[in-house]
Amino acid sequence: MSSSTGLHSYGEPAYWDQRYREDPSPFDWYQKYKALAPLFHLYIRPSHHILLVGCGNSRNQDADGILATIAINGCIELTHLLSLSSLGEDLVSDGYLDVVNIDISSVVVEAMQKKFEGKAELKYIKMDVRDMSVFESGSFDAVIDKGTLDSLMCGQNAHLNAIKMLEEVGRILKNNGVYILITYGEPSYRLHLLKELQFWTINLHIIDRVEKNPEQRTWELTKPLPLIKDGTSITALIGSNVEVHYIYDETLRRQADSNARTEEISL
Repeated sequence: MSSSTGLHSYGEPAYWDQRYREDPSPFDWYQKYKALAPLFHLYIRPSHHILLVGCGNSRNQDADGILATIAINGCIELTHLLSLSSLGEDLVSDGYLDVVNIDISSVVVEAMQKKFEGKAELKYIKMDVRDMSVFESGSFDAVIDKGTLDSLMCGQNAHLNAIKMLEEVGRILKNNGVYILITYGEPSYRLHLLKELQFWTINLHIIDRVEKNPEQRTWELTKPLPLIKDGTSITALIGSNVEVHYIYDETLRRQADSNARTEEISL
């Protein structure tokens, strides 16, 4: 599937149903599980109730893949990265006991339900991240987003759809629950969006991309980087045109009086 600078209907089930029908082979965006596991271990316990949004049919394997990206004002258009074993399956294999996977595509959900039938730790549900009303408020300990917000930011009505999704994530998380956002979105593009809701404590981690130039600096995944409100501290620290993914760890701080919410940014 070739990249283009045009906007796609990433928020529409029909787009993903067609994409998975035309190319049912597994593909993964961003990172392999082995690389991300230390961060999951840092923020998520094995007993936690976990939601994986936009699960797709991603697979991870120590094999070469194909990844093409075009950055346009913080929006990323991607082709696929070939690999082996889904993120949800990898979480369960790593000892996590309760992983719910949702995706807007009935095609991929039905395929994954069939593949993992009988595996009690894994559940697959067709659902739109902008409306997760099936889930009760405060029902999840952790939400993992590996590219779903980025997809919405590439589509039509991007800002509105992103806010709807983030509001739903905030609603279904327990107090002190964690939203792990794995993204191409630089702080200058993502922080202002995350801050609009004003109920997160934010830590920022970065991880080298798979295709990173070996001459560039390597970053320690589990060590958060210092943030200031507009994200300029990160650009000053790591420079521009770096081959990294940004991982925002947002811990929900729900207060009894929603009008009294205050924004906290971890330094």
